[in-house]
Parts: sequence; structure tokens; C-alpha cells
Amino acid sequence: MVVNPYSWGTGRRKTAVARVRLKPGTGNILINNRTLEAFFPDLQHRLDVKAALEVTGSVQTYDIWINVLGGGPSGQAGAIKLGMARALMNHNSAFEPVLREHNLLTRDSRMKE
Repeated sequence: MVVNPYSWGTGRRKTAVARVRLKPGTGNILINNRTLEAFFPDLQHRLDVKAALEVTGSVQTYDIWINVLGGGPSGQAGAIKLGMARALMNHNSAFEPVLREHNLLTRDSRMKE
């Protein structure tokens, strides 16, 4: 039996949907086949994307591939944040308390701000 090295998480925010796949690696993040900096030039959006990695101390631990569609930059960053937290929790269930403490596993159900 082959063990799948990937962990998956899906996140939604407004009309954006993000599918996050991660595996142990060196810290590379690709969003729609572009680097994090190329996809999100705004610093706040990059911080949102990395929030779950920061609170779990896993910034340089995983290689991450993200497919996101729909919505604008803010909605996409929020969807990725939730998807990343869910993927980390699926990979290592010990992360769940700290992710819940920082409110990263709760979906923001507002459709308009």
C-alpha cells in the first residue's frame, strides 16, 4: 500500500474557493503556479496566507501548492488562510488547539463587507 504524502484542505471566503495541498519540504509556496509574492503584491494578503504556518511554527517545513479561483484578492487570501489551516490540521492533528485558539479553523461566512 502506498501512503499519500500530501495533505489537503479546502477554504472558502466570500465567493473565493481555495484548494491547498501540502507535503513536507522546504517552505515553497505556489499559488496558481506563481510565487506568493507574485500572486499577492500586498503585504497584508501575504501575512494572511502565512498565518497558520506562523502560529504552528511551520514556515520552512512544508511545500505548498494552492489553486484558488473566484472573488478578489481579499477573499482569495481569506480562503487560502482557512484552507491552509485545514490542511495543516489534517497533516498533524496536534496543531488543532493552536489553530482554534487563533481562530483559523472558523469560516468567515460574511458574503459582503
